[in-house]
Amino acid sequence: MTRHDLPHANLLDPRLLRLFDALFTTGSVTKAAERLGQSQPTVSIWLARLRQELDDPLFVRSPEGMLPTPRAEALISTARQALEMLRRLAELRTDFDPATAKRRFSICMTDASHITLLPAILAHVRRVAPGIRIEAAQIGMDTPRMLQSGESDLALGYISDLDAGHFQQALFPQDWVCLANAHHPRIKNRITLRDFRREAHVLIRSGTGHQLLADASREQGIAPDIALELPGFLGLPAIIGTTDLIATLPRHIGETLAHYYGLRVLACPLPIPSFTVKQYWHARFHHDPASQWLRGVCAELFQQQDVRGLHRSARPRRRKAT
Repeated sequence: MTRHDLPHANLLDPRLLRLFDALFTTGSVTKAAERLGQSQPTVSIWLARLRQELDDPLFVRSPEGMLPTPRAEALISTARQALEMLRRLAELRTDFDPATAKRRFSICMTDASHITLLPAILAHVRRVAPGIRIEAAQIGMDTPRMLQSGESDLALGYISDLDAGHFQQALFPQDWVCLANAHHPRIKNRITLRDFRREAHVLIRSGTGHQLLADASREQGIAPDIALELPGFLGLPAIIGTTDLIATLPRHIGETLAHYYGLRVLACPLPIPSFTVKQYWHARFHHDPASQWLRGVCAELFQQQDVRGLHRSARPRRRKAT
């Protein structure tokens, strides 16, 4: 059994296939070298390798130039078909066209982001990509696995630690505010740390920054008077708007709720570490055109801009020319 009969024989270098085609077409080593953008000595070395790989001279010198042998004539059609397949393979990566695309994107986010970020994303997508469907998934412990598997395309929020193999991009910073009834009987335009200690609170056990609030309260030796615990932000505006309870929450969701429901936003007197809202994705999809488009939309809408204006307008900023 010869080397060429082995089931795992080495595949031909595509450069040798291109040389074969160029020599067959031009009948000249010099012209083939010019066509390939290589020096004549390099082409001569490649031709020697090609002859060895195919176990045939392939081309012989004559007054009319390099003439193909019968084996070369038998192989040229197959070689050109292989080159065409390689060209098609290289062209398979096409740009993502949002105007005509039909697909679903899954984005992991908190319920606060359903109120603050999702409306702007959806308004933009409906305007420029009407065939795209958005699915909001819950951000949590399972998010890294979902990003890796492709079950979710993107995560928006704050994830304190992330497995290797993920990318992240900062969007905007978040600090903390207190939300109160606009007609609160004791709190007007300012809330002091003393007020914070004595007033009754609504605790929202939701959001990726929730642990920062709990840690800050413990470190400061403050145990807020919790009158109500909620699993999310859905009922919070009605509670704050009809009682004297206060809530401590990230600025973006606080100012958005205050805008829509006529609530009062106050600077939080408790020192709580700020955090940065980011977008996260897995390295598997870093070069995927559809994923790149979605990340570009989120960056265009949210990156480093004054997010307090997002609930007033879903129009994205224009990209600066680069």
